[in-house]
Amino acid sequence: MVRRNLAAALLAVAALLGVQLATAGPAFAATRTLYYDASQAQEFVSAVNQAATLWNGRVTNVRLVPVPAGRTPNIRVYADNGWPRTYTTSLGNGRWYMGRDAVDDGYYVLRIATHEFGHILGLPDNRTGRCTDLMSGSSAPVSCANATPSTAEAAAVQRNFASAAAAPVPATVF
Repeated sequence: MVRRNLAAALLAVAALLGVQLATAGPAFAATRTLYYDASQAQEFVSAVNQAATLWNGRVTNVRLVPVPAGRTPNIRVYADNGWPRTYTTSLGNGRWYMGRDAVDDGYYVLRIATHEFGHILGLPDNRTGRCTDLMSGSSAPVSCANATPSTAEAAAVQRNFASAAAAPVPATVF
């Protein structure tokens, strides 16, 4: 009984100090929170928030969260009359544009938003033409309404954020 109480107390102290104890399971990276500012996304704010929710439901080691007052965002989202595009400064950081040209052409707004977040999360365009591949972007049919990252895309983001080392990703266009 005393040993059990002592062991429980030691585990509690280790947890408070942030000590990671060896376990039989795999090691997981701490969740990284990325703050995004959608205040300039105009009529697309709701789609931006939904896209963040979709990514948050598919990955565990990174979280997309609206920026709280007084904090600098990692990601800024804008709306304009051009084509959707992303400019990353490093993994998890940059800005993207919700271009109305693609929306006017009939592309699904939520798919565009989720796709552009994918670039910030380190995914390149993957022009497979398949609607099941979120990162296939505009190579998928205009009628494609899939905005959910595939298992492979989610796994790639998990790998991207499993390490503290983050390489810059080049600017991309939807």
